[in-house]
Amino acid sequence: MRASLPALVLASTAAHADTLHRFALIAGNDTGGADTRPLSYARDDARKMHDLLTRLGGVSPADAKLLLDDDAKDFLLALSDLEQRARAAQARGERTALFVYYSGHAKDGALRLGDSRLAFDALKRRLADAPVDIRIAILDSCRSGALTRTKGARKAPAFDVESGAARDARGVVILTSSAADEDSQESDALGGSYFSHHLASGLLGDADRSGDGRVTLFEAYSHAYARTVADTADSSAGPQHPTFSYDLAGNGDLVLTDLRASAEGLVVPGNAPAGSYYFVDPAGLVVAELDKAVDAERRVALAPGTYRVKRRLNDRLRIGEVEVARGRTTILQEPRFKDAPFSDDPVKGAMRDRGAWWAFGLTGGFQSFFDAQTRQSLFLSVPLFGAEAELHDYFRRDWVWGFDAAVGGTNSVLTLSTLEGPAYRYSVVNVGTSLTAEWPVGRVAPFVGVRVAYLIMGRKFDDGAFPDQRFAMVSPGLATGARFQLTRHLNLTARTRLQYLQYTVDAQRSLGFWELAALLTYQP
Repeated sequence: MRASLPALVLASTAAHADTLHRFALIAGNDTGGADTRPLSYARDDARKMHDLLTRLGGVSPADAKLLLDDDAKDFLLALSDLEQRARAAQARGERTALFVYYSGHAKDGALRLGDSRLAFDALKRRLADAPVDIRIAILDSCRSGALTRTKGARKAPAFDVESGAARDARGVVILTSSAADEDSQESDALGGSYFSHHLASGLLGDADRSGDGRVTLFEAYSHAYARTVADTADSSAGPQHPTFSYDLAGNGDLVLTDLRASAEGLVVPGNAPAGSYYFVDPAGLVVAELDKAVDAERRVALAPGTYRVKRRLNDRLRIGEVEVARGRTTILQEPRFKDAPFSDDPVKGAMRDRGAWWAFGLTGGFQSFFDAQTRQSLFLSVPLFGAEAELHDYFRRDWVWGFDAAVGGTNSVLTLSTLEGPAYRYSVVNVGTSLTAEWPVGRVAPFVGVRVAYLIMGRKFDDGAFPDQRFAMVSPGLATGARFQLTRHLNLTARTRLQYLQYTVDAQRSLGFWELAALLTYQP
């Protein structure tokens, strides 16, 4: 499930010569503090929206603020700065529009920006009082529909915005990804939330049903609504219904993106076969979709780069590749596509299944036996350094299967009741596998589990007076600790292990030892 809340106030452009000075606040936060699970794609959704608005939405990069993992205080400070700029623009006689996009957690009637909160009511008042002519908020989060429980709120895309002079339009529009009692959902195949993906894809051109090269508020919302409901209808969380609330005075066809604003992009010509086209980036993620009718020319404003293109037929795929050039329009050559079986689906093959993902890291720690006599004469206390690999969510969600190897050593002098000296080098090789269960809470994930290790411990005497000694044995044990998310890709783990072994010389002895370690891991 996704608890991501984009409060995006998108811009509106004039249908005629009159233009708006547009400002955008775009924020993404993958964490929501205690009692929430980290999101996977909230910040990615925010980055995509920032790129889209500054490329096609008429927002100057200087007038767009992108916040990633910032708290409510930073959010409000950024909003205040944009409001001041809007006042200055209005003083110059300009009409203004404000876009605020936040993707992150929402719960109990508030945005959950990390450990901070911003109440829905406070955000609504702030938008209502903003010194801007048009404000559009897009919220992509669990139960974000609670923000549209006002006059004009609806759960279906059955509204029209009158065409006319956009200079007459004033007011607030709020779009949300789900109803007040629904969860919003993310997709690993899309690399983002269903709602934000379909909204972005619509703004890139799929929602341009009129074919005039501009995507309006009505077109974008209708498209995102229909596709989100369809894609989530069979999900375990149930169908997700976007909502909207609008309070506009005057006329105005609110244009959110202008596909003609840049010469760059891709045109699917009218003679290309009808059907649904999917555009996949080098990472294997669907960045845009296009539903083409017979003889209709369609445009999708893809950023420059190389894309794999898929068109699905009843019994096979049609797959090709296209290079969107910088500074000019590229024409899609569908006859150059090749037929391929469904097993070659570029989307299916690139899905990032979070049911099984790897993390790799380096560790540093310390090992010591509980028995004092053992520590002094037989198995010494040593520092350990090693590497680990973790397979997450393979057996079930939040279970981690770990593989580790570490080495350590120290110098000492043999001391017996009848002998003093000689010096020797004590070494340890420690390899093992573990299975732990995590309980993620915000950025922190406590865990506990079991481990089985194979230990090789040896003594090498300096002067050769005694033969080298080596001991090898299996050691079961327990592991516990907590993992801390530093960044999207880096985690720091603090861990302790309690291990047991049996050692026999003149008699069998049961020994126990402990290990403390810190582990820095990278997850793709």
